[in-house]
Amino acid sequence: MRYSAGMNQPNRLANETSPYLLQHADNPVHWYPWGDEALRLARELDKPILLSVGYSACHWCHVMAHESFEDDATAELMNELFINVKVDREERPDIDRIYQTAHQLLTHRPGGWPLTMFIDPEDQRPFFGGTYFPNEARHGLPSFRELLTRAAVFFKEKRQEVKTQGAQLADVFTRLDPAPGDHNLTGEPLDSARQKIAQAFDREYGGIGNAPKFPHPTTLDRLLRHWRIGAHGAEPDVEALFMVSLTLARMAEGGIYDQLGGGFCRYSVDRYWQIPHFEKMLYDNGPLLAIYAQAALATGESLFARVANETADWMLADMEAPSGGFYSTRDADSEGEEGLYYVWTPDQVKALLADDQYEFFARYLGLNADPNFEGSWHLTVREPIAAIAQDAGKSESDITGLIDDARAILLATRSKRIAPARDEKQLTSWNALAIRGFAIAGNALERSDLVDSAAKATEFIQANLLQDGRLLASYKDGDARFPAYLDDHAFLLDALLELLQARWNTHYLNFAIDLAELLLDHFYDEQDGGFFFTADDHEKLMHRPKPLADEATPSGGGVAAFALQRLGLLLGETRYLDAAEKTMQNAWAAMAEYPHGHVTMITALEEYLHHPEIIIIRGDSEEIGNWRSSAAKLYAPRRLVFAIPSTEEDLPGALAERKPQGAGAIAYRCVGTHCDLPMTSWEALAVTLRESMGGAQNEK
Repeated sequence: MRYSAGMNQPNRLANETSPYLLQHADNPVHWYPWGDEALRLARELDKPILLSVGYSACHWCHVMAHESFEDDATAELMNELFINVKVDREERPDIDRIYQTAHQLLTHRPGGWPLTMFIDPEDQRPFFGGTYFPNEARHGLPSFRELLTRAAVFFKEKRQEVKTQGAQLADVFTRLDPAPGDHNLTGEPLDSARQKIAQAFDREYGGIGNAPKFPHPTTLDRLLRHWRIGAHGAEPDVEALFMVSLTLARMAEGGIYDQLGGGFCRYSVDRYWQIPHFEKMLYDNGPLLAIYAQAALATGESLFARVANETADWMLADMEAPSGGFYSTRDADSEGEEGLYYVWTPDQVKALLADDQYEFFARYLGLNADPNFEGSWHLTVREPIAAIAQDAGKSESDITGLIDDARAILLATRSKRIAPARDEKQLTSWNALAIRGFAIAGNALERSDLVDSAAKATEFIQANLLQDGRLLASYKDGDARFPAYLDDHAFLLDALLELLQARWNTHYLNFAIDLAELLLDHFYDEQDGGFFFTADDHEKLMHRPKPLADEATPSGGGVAAFALQRLGLLLGETRYLDAAEKTMQNAWAAMAEYPHGHVTMITALEEYLHHPEIIIIRGDSEEIGNWRSSAAKLYAPRRLVFAIPSTEEDLPGALAERKPQGAGAIAYRCVGTHCDLPMTSWEALAVTLRESMGGAQNEK
């Protein structure tokens, strides 16, 4: 394709399905998607590759696109000097992961999006990189056009330096991989992670660190589980529960939470959770839905239950696809401005509400205070309902009702605004996080509709993203693409184990077994342990990483170890248990050195040391459903309860031995490889459940 700048003809991104790539299809830049055509052309023309990685909801990606990629002069320079490749990091996390790591090694600074990397076409090794670059020199950054010229000259005139640096970088990548070892797995990382998290905890506003502040649901889950371990002991860790509760409460009251529509934004730009980066991501809201529902069980706090219900309702209303499954993101921007969709002025709200209703609403959500976002008001809880009710001489329920009515009025009005764009890709891994969240919340909140949606999303994945016995990563407009990654398999396996507890379906168990086998066949490192991010038959890239640390999403390796261990104990399958243990051996040095960065792997370690309690209930569907629902009302993170109707036959592995007996219900309880005598009354099971809440007897 040859055309001149300014002709506004579509480039090679026009045939892609990614909304992010399609946003750049009319750029005057001769963009290519990552693939053989671009890589081959770069080698043939001996031109460096300019790799630009972003995603559709990324604010600074939009800024750089407008400033540079839509500019004819900049595009002409890019087209002359480089083969330009655009990547959606949500579709190709394999590429993003490699070059984000390379960026950190080259610049000694954290990465982000947009990611801008200059790459040697012969070996795909980068020789320079950065993130956002402005169109004019400012903030200590060169102009993007100046950078283009300098990078091209360096590649042409310093070729040997490019090669030497690339070789050194490749060597560092190899040394970053975890070293094999035979370690004695102990509980030390559990305690170390707890201490490190406490050291970084904000005791006034909750959360980890200062600004910007992220929700970190995996860290909150780790703390809640840590509290649960000793909750019935002589010295319960009430501080761990405090850290979770304070963080969840401050987020629920802050602007990171959508006070009208429910759901959470990506992060807060301030310490106080007040002003968010306004994009909403499925991968945040699935785990946050789960942790709020679990915290509601653990504490009985009605705020946590309300936020879990509202977050689930937002996901159902705005992110669920008609055919099943969930969309990926809502953008931060609308009409070219970040946050415009969400903010208000007092006059706008006064025009919608009665005077007394406005007075209470304004006090509660800060409209009577100074503007907090670029001259407008982003709604955050500023005054407790109890104080407002006391001043007004009304009951708290009356004030709550008036405020809830006002919220509904404003939400209906807001829905008529131009909404931020929605990225309607359906990603397997992010859908798995949503399925897990819906299954946990459906169980905890006794909402069968959430379980329905989790099941519907699972069936969508089976129907559309499972082809020829292999899983695919992304679906858009009827087109399933890209071989699935570690996260897709591991997250979905974990989600299925939660869904099976909310509603038994043997087809889902068989799907889980298939996923476990795919993990072992294509991702597992038989020699050293651990799981590679890409399959053994994946496209060859400059490196094949084996990720251990938690990032914006949980560690795929940690979730794989956690879920395989659970499935192995459920079925009595030692291959799964061995792979999980060897993975933890492989990750031991990382857990010991940086425990608070590996909390998902440490949770797998917890269940290695303190085996989960697995309860299988067989019998009539209605009766065993009642038993399961009663057991699910307690927060017991190491307890798995499966209610399997007596009509289910030919169950695999150890489940084949858990047979129904007679007309009544029967419960089988095992901790690790030790099993109790079956129980035929709910009273007997209830006593056992209460006695096992402490968990000390589960220690390996």
